[in-house]
Amino acid sequence: MRVFETLHDWQAWRQALEGRSVGFVPTMGALHAGHASLIERCRAENEVAVVSIFVNPSQFNDPRDLERYPRDLDRDLLLLEQLGTDGVIVPAAHEIYPQGYGLRVELPACDLVLEAAYRPGFLQGVATVVMKLLNLVRAERAYFGEKDYQQLMLVTALTREFFLPTEIVACPTIREESGLALSSRNTLLSSEARAVAPRLFAALSAEDTCALARERLEALGFIVEYVEERWSRRLAAAYLDGVRLIDNVALAEIAEPSHRN
Repeated sequence: MRVFETLHDWQAWRQALEGRSVGFVPTMGALHAGHASLIERCRAENEVAVVSIFVNPSQFNDPRDLERYPRDLDRDLLLLEQLGTDGVIVPAAHEIYPQGYGLRVELPACDLVLEAAYRPGFLQGVATVVMKLLNLVRAERAYFGEKDYQQLMLVTALTREFFLPTEIVACPTIREESGLALSSRNTLLSSEARAVAPRLFAALSAEDTCALARERLEALGFIVEYVEERWSRRLAAAYLDGVRLIDNVALAEIAEPSHRN
């Protein structure tokens, strides 16, 4: 496994890969089994599997959240090697943003909903860094999890709008047995909050309406930002123990009233 700390070294290695199919999994590190599932699929469907680890400062509207985001590069690299990753890009922020954050991808006002409404600048930051990474890697396929569903929709639209040749491959959310969606932020939960956190998925999956799901979550101690239905999904974001959790379920998978507890 090759680890690239500079884009110069990465680009030289990428040039030598011409003629081989490249798959790509962009991450912010603190890797877990959800990331592993993306990398395993990437490895199976491409000749070369590439992963990036970059905690993107432009998508954090709260500097404290950026500082608090979990990081463990040594552990991540060990896992990536075990998964058979061929190349890992771990650039510094000045490499990704050599001119600062002046040039960026902007979203139309109609798209500033859900995550964009509650985290100003977040989706612009995601769109900008994904555009940069996709251009750097020039992969045939890039793999994104469905847990961050609005992000997935944005990235898919981005590649179409800017004629990027990379296919965006959507991969199912990986969950614990409890139903809790795997997330790097789960490590920030206290043991008490971790016992309650799976109720987010349960409420989204079981209640007749968004309003009822919100009411149930608030009764459990969640501080709810939104529960809404878009893209044939029910999506939610809520704080628990000071940690922001997001999740979504397909409307077709929401249980009928007769099957609910």
